[in-house]
Amino acid sequence: MEETPRPLTPLLAQLDALADPARLRLLRLLERQELGVSELKDVLQLPQSTVSRHLKLLSDQGFVTSRSHGTSNYYALRNGELPAASRRLWKLVREQTEGWATLRQDELRLESRLRGREGAQAFFARSAEAWDRLRQELYGSAFSQAALAALLPREAVVADLACGTGTLMAALVPHVRRVIGVDQSAAMLRSARRRLQGHAGAELRQGDLEALPIEDQSCDAALLVLALSYVEDPARALAEAARILRPGGRLVVVDLLRHDREEFRRNLGQRHPGFEPAALERLLRQAGFSAPRTNPLPPEPQAQGPALLLASAERTPSPVSALPPKQTRPARGPERNKR
Repeated sequence: MEETPRPLTPLLAQLDALADPARLRLLRLLERQELGVSELKDVLQLPQSTVSRHLKLLSDQGFVTSRSHGTSNYYALRNGELPAASRRLWKLVREQTEGWATLRQDELRLESRLRGREGAQAFFARSAEAWDRLRQELYGSAFSQAALAALLPREAVVADLACGTGTLMAALVPHVRRVIGVDQSAAMLRSARRRLQGHAGAELRQGDLEALPIEDQSCDAALLVLALSYVEDPARALAEAARILRPGGRLVVVDLLRHDREEFRRNLGQRHPGFEPAALERLLRQAGFSAPRTNPLPPEPQAQGPALLLASAERTPSPVSALPPKQTRPARGPERNKR
């Protein structure tokens, strides 16, 4: 076996250090912010032992530096202090990882984690945290959701598209004239029916998001929450949402920010790995909506899935979409929840 020439040994060791996706994610995070192991663990969603092992290897190869603060160690990229050869290698790696969807997910989790760090360091943030806990103990949490729902006009008709088990419908129906829930799954609709019993303003209809069993221009607002990733043709589903809305009606979409977790997508049966904000805004305009706005949502601390994004848009007076109907919409009438 040919022995590795001594001058190549440091280079090969550095290449090996960079030949792991988790270590590349670590370096991109540490380039931006000095971070502790617990923070990196939360952002990368990896065990602490795994993060520590990667950090040791990167430290041994001179890519990161560390300092102690109390019982914790904080790490940062040794950017300006890297030898010239290592700096050129890191520059090349950095350029090749631009646009990597996983890094965008990491950035969002980091922003959420850093806000938590800032709160823990400030007296008033600690006081606010205590108040939130006290408010939860005294009054619960349902009133916050009810207050937001009450912003809708009392006479509004709202469509919950892919309503699932009716969680959102139950929150909305006390505050508006009518909520129409549509879902393709009979099992989901059975659960929704149980949850909504006694609410005369709730209607449940079985149907396809690409051929909604709802009349033209009959709704004031529509929701598509964690549904678009499951649809074979998102453009058609958005065109259908535009069709059922009155001019000026609003559509709200919550779905996955584009990611590259293919196993996650397959396990959940999703057809699309989320959406880029610009691409979703383009789909909304093509479907007949104006002034679309999209914003990534900071992941909640315990959330294990990809980050989400929130989009909203207003239905234009004349739909611009020319998509033909996928199929004849079901003639079956609405199922009003009378129990």
